[in-house]
Amino acid sequence: MLRLSDLKLSIDQDKIDLKKVITRKLHIKEEDLLSYTIFRQSVDARKKDNIYFVYTVDVVVKDEKKILQKFKDKGVIPTPTYSYEYVKKGSIPIKYPPVVIGTGPAGLFASLLLAQMGYNPVVLERGTDVDTRAQDVQAFWKTRKLHSESNVQFGEGGAGTFSDGKLTTLIKDKRCRKVLEEFVNSGAPEDILYKNKPHIGTDVLRSVVKNIRQKIIALGGTVRFESKVTDLVIENGQIQGVTINEGEFLPCNIVLLAVGHSARDTFHMLYEKAVSIISKSFSIGVRIEHPQAMVNASQYGNACAHPRLGAADYKLSYHGKQGRSAYTFCMCPGGVVVAAASEQGGVVTNGMSEYKRDQINANSALLVGIDPKDFESDHPLAGIEFQRKWERKAYEVGGGTYHAPSQLVQDFMKDCPSTSLQDVIPSYTPGIVLTDLRQCLPTYVTDHMKEAIIEMDKRLKGFAHPGAVLTGVETRTSSPIRILRNEQCESNIKGLYPVGEGAGYAGGIVSAGVDGIRVAEQIIIKYAPIQ
Repeated sequence: MLRLSDLKLSIDQDKIDLKKVITRKLHIKEEDLLSYTIFRQSVDARKKDNIYFVYTVDVVVKDEKKILQKFKDKGVIPTPTYSYEYVKKGSIPIKYPPVVIGTGPAGLFASLLLAQMGYNPVVLERGTDVDTRAQDVQAFWKTRKLHSESNVQFGEGGAGTFSDGKLTTLIKDKRCRKVLEEFVNSGAPEDILYKNKPHIGTDVLRSVVKNIRQKIIALGGTVRFESKVTDLVIENGQIQGVTINEGEFLPCNIVLLAVGHSARDTFHMLYEKAVSIISKSFSIGVRIEHPQAMVNASQYGNACAHPRLGAADYKLSYHGKQGRSAYTFCMCPGGVVVAAASEQGGVVTNGMSEYKRDQINANSALLVGIDPKDFESDHPLAGIEFQRKWERKAYEVGGGTYHAPSQLVQDFMKDCPSTSLQDVIPSYTPGIVLTDLRQCLPTYVTDHMKEAIIEMDKRLKGFAHPGAVLTGVETRTSSPIRILRNEQCESNIKGLYPVGEGAGYAGGIVSAGVDGIRVAEQIIIKYAPIQ
């Protein structure tokens, strides 16, 4: 099989025209092209009057050797292999099945690999199954009654379930392909395998995570919901078991800790158990909402309404004079801003899109980097208190009803409270309170955001749109801690393996899934399944 890159189609051409482009590039007849598959598809919109799709394809042709010799690596190479290679099983016997705590992407993919390899994992999730969880989340948005164990942060699928389901990642790892393929095998759209910026959407992702859970069970695993791990039983530096819901003891010697970035009570329990934890950097800020039509026009020009282009996205960054960085994050085309609190008395925002991305607003986090030196303490868990402080301030400024404080960009730039909306209607439910966001964010954050908005507007026309709405606060961008682990992914407690974003080793759905696979591999390499 051969890989061809940099094949171009105009936005008015259909993908079936790729066949002609391939044969033309290779100078072969159509009957010599036996088959082809798309490996990557992206949009080149640098010239608004000449937007086109760029493809990388894998082809099967007659006489591959002849074509390779002819092109000599000029856009034609042998197709690299991306197939996942299962590791060999270890020999150390284990008495109990591995326990996986958490069903976010790290926990799900660790559990799936363990189940595929015959280790019959026991999966514990503090929250509810995804269907019950969706009902609890909708109830919170409508009635402002927060379920502290079943919300946007906790429950089957993890925090990413109520997001855009974005599958972009900066890591280069063959395990990424396995994550995407397992998603497709569980009901995700096949185009996530080749789109340059793939996403699943919150609506599709909910059914996908449920299908992965059913696969784990079918392969011999056990999945338990509303099973919060409230204690670790440790003897002589070795895990002996976990306590569930403060009363039930479950014996085990291997625990994969994939609790997510918001399991603050679990982090405190780990600290009290002398698990090695350090504080780490993260970011805080707001959600910024624009008309999606404005973003489309800025990115695609006169072609903005073309049906093949869909809702446009963006990714912007700015490095300020004072050394801080600001950037957009988790941009949700055609999406909504959602209430994402997991603790009583705090306001947290996030963004969410369905697969079609067909809402009238675009939103993105607008964030500023925070370093441990910004915390008011050098305690390893000081970042948690830093987040909580601003979430509670946002709750107070919003009126104490989970309404979120909001401000128009034009007023934010002038340091004056907003009193009325313009053309952007905020999507956040339960609702917003127009105010001055300086009341619920550090001054160095708001000052840097102002600089960033001006500079980002130079790259995305309309980013500083006067009527754009800023809604705060966004604090759960990544874990405020890192649980230290060695090269075998084991913590200072024997048998305890920190995994994924909550442990400080991932930053999105795909990277968390990859880390779950990586840690599961370490278990498999060392231990033999229970016979």
